[in-house]
Amino acid sequence: MEKKKQGEELLQTLGDFTSKENWDRFFSIRGSDDSFEWYAEWAELRGPLLSHLQQQQHQPNIQILVPACGNSRLSEHLYDDAAFKAITNIDFSKVVISDMLRRNVRQRPEMRWRVMDITTMQFMDETFDAVVDKGGLDALMEPQLGPKLGIQYLSEVMRILKSGGKFICLTLAESHVLGLLFSKLRFGWKMTIEAIPQTQKPSSKPSLQTFMVVAEKEMSSTLYEITALFNNDSIDCNGVQACGINEALENENQIRRGYFNGSHILYSLEDLQLGAKGDLTKLCQGRRFQLTLGGQGGSLFSYRAILLDARQHSGSFMYHCGVFIVPKTRAREWLFSSEEGQWMVVESSKAARLIMVLLDTCHNNASMDDIQKDLSPLVEQLAPGKEDNGAQIPFMMASDGIKQRNIIHQVTSPLSGPVIVEDVIYENVDVDVRLLPSGDLIFRRLIFERTGSLVQSEALLAKEGSEKINQIERKKTSPSSKSKRRGPKKIIELSNQLKVYHSYLASAYHTGIISGFVLISSYMESVVSTGETVKTLIIGLGAGLLPMFLHECIHFLHIEMVELDPVILNLARDYFGFTEDKGLKVHIADGIQYVREIANSVEANEVSAFHGNGDTSCTSNYAPNENFMAYHVEGRGTTKVDIVIIDVDSSDSSSGLTCPAADFVEESFLQIVKDSLSEQGLFVINLVSRSSAVKDMVVSRMKAVFSHLFCLQLEEEVNEVLFALRSESCIGEGCFPEAALKLGKLLKFKHPEMSQRILDGTKKVRYLK
Repeated sequence: MEKKKQGEELLQTLGDFTSKENWDRFFSIRGSDDSFEWYAEWAELRGPLLSHLQQQQHQPNIQILVPACGNSRLSEHLYDDAAFKAITNIDFSKVVISDMLRRNVRQRPEMRWRVMDITTMQFMDETFDAVVDKGGLDALMEPQLGPKLGIQYLSEVMRILKSGGKFICLTLAESHVLGLLFSKLRFGWKMTIEAIPQTQKPSSKPSLQTFMVVAEKEMSSTLYEITALFNNDSIDCNGVQACGINEALENENQIRRGYFNGSHILYSLEDLQLGAKGDLTKLCQGRRFQLTLGGQGGSLFSYRAILLDARQHSGSFMYHCGVFIVPKTRAREWLFSSEEGQWMVVESSKAARLIMVLLDTCHNNASMDDIQKDLSPLVEQLAPGKEDNGAQIPFMMASDGIKQRNIIHQVTSPLSGPVIVEDVIYENVDVDVRLLPSGDLIFRRLIFERTGSLVQSEALLAKEGSEKINQIERKKTSPSSKSKRRGPKKIIELSNQLKVYHSYLASAYHTGIISGFVLISSYMESVVSTGETVKTLIIGLGAGLLPMFLHECIHFLHIEMVELDPVILNLARDYFGFTEDKGLKVHIADGIQYVREIANSVEANEVSAFHGNGDTSCTSNYAPNENFMAYHVEGRGTTKVDIVIIDVDSSDSSSGLTCPAADFVEESFLQIVKDSLSEQGLFVINLVSRSSAVKDMVVSRMKAVFSHLFCLQLEEEVNEVLFALRSESCIGEGCFPEAALKLGKLLKFKHPEMSQRILDGTKKVRYLK
């Protein structure tokens, strides 16, 4: 009795159930004749346990393993009561194995006893028909020790079990234990959980009930929901334990239902090794799935990745497998976040299998060398054709092409989300005459993080009084090149001496928009000849660079801008030098509602606000201090708008559109735009989408409303500028040279090079039949 009391006291103070020394001491005090039972006695276990084991008795000499056997009488009862003879018992305590061997060698000669660590078992693969664990997994899964030992143990169980074999785990079913058990035995395992009826309360933990999880190993990778063979009324445990079990079951089954429904599931490396997505050693054309890598054991980080097997196996691959790393700043871009964009990356990578790894905030402080070193052993397990001479897997990376960067302002807008103003020096810029003595050109950028770090606006910085500039062509860096950044000191010093240069357009699509004015150059010429203005409406202010350039260089434009977000207007004023006057006005309003109001007001002939001398009157409540303005020319009544430009980003990447927002290309809105345009009016949309299907959809909708549609595809840019004419009398392509000459005479730029860029763009405008 004294030894038993000492043993129970020691059990309460073991602390670390994974310590061999502690257990040796425990079993030395306890003695060979005094068994210790985890959780439940044989009388409670007999029925549920034998119901599963006897299902396999049709197999001769069923092989049973009892891991972490201790000095429990469980295997003795199986031997005596149920006639199971081929039972192997293992424990890492040499003391207890010696005691149990002496206790059983004569009475149960066929039973085997071995000193062995259950996390590294010395058995051949697929040795056992059943593994009966009574508390072994629970002992390894002490919360303060983490899941590492539990993972190693379950991996061994999966290895040594035969196909059709059963892992029978007697457990207190704590949530962290079930979480590991359910996730590790997910694919290719049929699982049930039942409560062991209690005939008497356990002395050590009287408020907890024992549960039995039974997982049957299958040849296929089929995924099943876990079946609970109990209801809440039938279990006899405290509320915390019951809630934890039910929550773990529901969470896991919800994950498994997600697989059934084809949801965006992140497979683990283990899932894949079990065949969740077929044989990964072989390429499968068009196979694509998401997965997680690392996060356990020897890996420093966890990663979200996408595996893609090329859709066309043309034999022109440079690599059998490649890794493409996407930095956090670009992970939400369409090219890397959409399936269509990802296939484009696969094609350009020349890899038969591409593993795209998307970095996030947890990788912020890691170098690319550290990440590559960490990823290498993980991706090697995903390479196809492992029998192929172990070819090295190349690492590629999406680059932003930035040599130096200095963030000068950050703000979070309730409407636009996080917005950044930054100054950058690009890695590759060719320029004939430089504005800066240092030779470095600095650009100021407005970044919307909500749209995958979209560069919404970009301006060239220059010293005040700079009047000479030659054409600048920025080289496009390949998506696989690495950005080598230097310290920010130099760019900070230069930025403080500079200001935004409004006589130069850094964004190619801005010059493309102006090139499209060739379509109405004759009309613009006639308006100017009468001393009137060309009424222009721009939806989407951004940094205000396009309207400032137009206002400075095309003096006969009267420009109204509509911007939904007042934060953006403040940024344009404070960091991009945007200013208003009588010919350049901003309204804080919803762009769609604003255009609708123009169309309605023109139709009703009720609103007057625009006069040839620039005077205005207030007639609407769209914005505080600045009201809706419809165009009215003295002596001619209410007039329509001559040019409408849509230049807004989309906050919803699921539409496939980066610019504009989907509402701006609905047919109903396009019809409103047409109603608001003058007879010779021009409608312009900056379209950004890498999806050809989305582009075709937008063009189709515009053709349904406008009879005459044109486009300008920018070289090496995703932007495509669409132009629509309201007039039925369309300009013929043969008239473009003459129309371009007229446009050239109307443009009054400080730098002839800018004028030439725009005129060169007119040659690329083509008619969409």
